[in-house]
Amino acid sequence: MIQKNKWAWAWVPVLYFTQGLPYVLVVAVSVIMYKKLGVSNADIGLYTSWLYLPWVIKPLWSPFVDLKSTKRNWFLLMQLIVSLALLGVGLTLPTNIFFVTSLACFWMAAFASATNDIAADGYYMIGLTEEKQSFFVGLRSTFYKLSTVTGQGLLVILAGFLENHFGDNTKAWSYTMICAAFLMLLLTLSNFFVTPKFETSRAIALDKPKSFLEVFVSFFKKPGIWLALAFILLFRLGESQLVKMAAPFLLDPVAEGGLGYSTSEVGTIYGTIGVIMLTVGGILGGILISKHGLKKWMLPMLLALNAPNALYALLALTKTTSIIAVTGTVMIEQFGYGFGIAGFMVYLIYIAEGKSKTSHYAIATGFMALGMMLPGLISGFMQEWLGYGGFFVWVVIAAFPAILLLKYISYPADFGKAKNEDVEHV
Repeated sequence: MIQKNKWAWAWVPVLYFTQGLPYVLVVAVSVIMYKKLGVSNADIGLYTSWLYLPWVIKPLWSPFVDLKSTKRNWFLLMQLIVSLALLGVGLTLPTNIFFVTSLACFWMAAFASATNDIAADGYYMIGLTEEKQSFFVGLRSTFYKLSTVTGQGLLVILAGFLENHFGDNTKAWSYTMICAAFLMLLLTLSNFFVTPKFETSRAIALDKPKSFLEVFVSFFKKPGIWLALAFILLFRLGESQLVKMAAPFLLDPVAEGGLGYSTSEVGTIYGTIGVIMLTVGGILGGILISKHGLKKWMLPMLLALNAPNALYALLALTKTTSIIAVTGTVMIEQFGYGFGIAGFMVYLIYIAEGKSKTSHYAIATGFMALGMMLPGLISGFMQEWLGYGGFFVWVVIAAFPAILLLKYISYPADFGKAKNEDVEHV
């Protein structure tokens, strides 16, 4: 028998913190690192956005995770590979070909991280009941985002401290990435001890797909799937561009339209109050969906994710460098992200419902990654063309297609709502 919900309070936070850390290092911290190492915004936007590709195409190998071994074995192996890849980044930064070698290591980390996501998400869906999946989605999203704040916050603060200490950005970031590799190894060991072994159940074995073809055919035969995929692609159209240029905006000199903040200041802003607001937003989102169902909260959550983009536009247009204004913007953005992404993740769980849910969830999140990658590819060019003020106005406009499409999306109004007995025992 499947031991649903066993030790969930222990393994959900650790597993999703571990899932988020390599992602933020690959797609976000790499942006800050390359900026500090002298790479142009256009090259940063182009090359780091291509690093989204493994998350886009991960459905191509997701059936392997369903068909071979256990999901627990898969994510433990992938986490170990990520640790080695990050170590490779740290060790190759001092070389003359650091851009090529570090990108190669980031690519290795990206493929391993994308595969880890498939296994971890599958483990989550077979290890929890539907009601608990919805309840824990807030906690899951919070710890996922906490790991990104650890990357963009604590590790960037460390890099800033080392920059000042050594007077050498290359050495500072080399040591920082080596520290990130050892943190990833520690998290891998933690997952080894806290995740229960329950995947030998006959019920789980019967749920495995019979072939690659069955996985893809059954997914694209789902009712309304093409409209759903359009919504997934558009949900983060604005945020996907903002996330690439937010750090360069804070770091660039005032003369170039930026705010002129230091590396340590950027890390501190994201790693202090931002963490608190993110945690509150994520947990609140999961609780509200568990209490009322997804339908009631989808529009407010979509708005919460995108509305803070306007505050970045206001900062850029008014050229405000006030620490209060900047910190307040990050606070609202982090809360909105935590609150908004909870609804999006529950919707993806709904899309994956049925047989082969691990692979179907991987396909859905692959489209989500595509929706992050394609706009990100042009974000640097858009920023250089429009300037920061015009760019953030464009980011605000980019949120409207998803808002307009929402009313055509169908899903059960009470999806994710906890039954009475579940509410009493959470």
